[in-house]
Amino acid sequence: MGRGVIDWLRRASADPVVELAGRSLPIALRRHPTARRLTMRLAPDGSEVRVTMPKYCPSREALNFVEARRDWLEQQLEKLAPQAVFTASSPIPYRGKDLTLNWQERAPRRAKLVNGALYVGGPEEGLAKRVQRWLESEALGLLQADLAHYCQRAALPAPALRLSRAQRRWGSCSTSGTVRINWRLVMAPDHVRRSVVAHEVAHLVHFDHSPAFHALLGELFEEDIKRSDRWLKSEGRSLYNLLG
Repeated sequence: MGRGVIDWLRRASADPVVELAGRSLPIALRRHPTARRLTMRLAPDGSEVRVTMPKYCPSREALNFVEARRDWLEQQLEKLAPQAVFTASSPIPYRGKDLTLNWQERAPRRAKLVNGALYVGGPEEGLAKRVQRWLESEALGLLQADLAHYCQRAALPAPALRLSRAQRRWGSCSTSGTVRINWRLVMAPDHVRRSVVAHEVAHLVHFDHSPAFHALLGELFEEDIKRSDRWLKSEGRSLYNLLG
């Protein structure tokens, strides 16, 4: 959602913290008498970022060192995340709830939602791809409606919409006006998906995160934007665990 930015929480009583992939990780700074350069690694359990620094290196330089390598840290953190194994009995997250997957090999291959269950047939091999195609189709329809709604509220024509498969961004807006939204948001509660769309519509007017941008976002989004942001920070990575 917009540019990824590290939020440094530098209070007198707290250690520095970095926001990575929706998680707040402490930064452990360690000065070593023989260190000649800054080195960094992620704790084996992903619980903290560890920086070894020369004895007289300023702490701010070490924090800037972490910031410059945030993408690498997120990649390392993603490698630690357990990947769920998709099976014919896997629940399917959809709009904040779990659908029961009803698979029968001889049934039609095209997925169909009936009374809270997703019916799909065909060989078990490729089942995950067929479920993902259904989710992407649902995402496109919902996001198109969301985009039209918020553009109408902003008195703007609806721009082109593209589904995104980005690993670290929920939405983006290009200078040409094309809006891209991550298809995985169809698995999140409706208010979360809609908050991302409202965010990108606000960027059609203010291509920054200025006070004017936040004021417009507050006018466009009918619900609590902080609540939606908190959900993405705490639960967002779980949307990547089941399907590609």
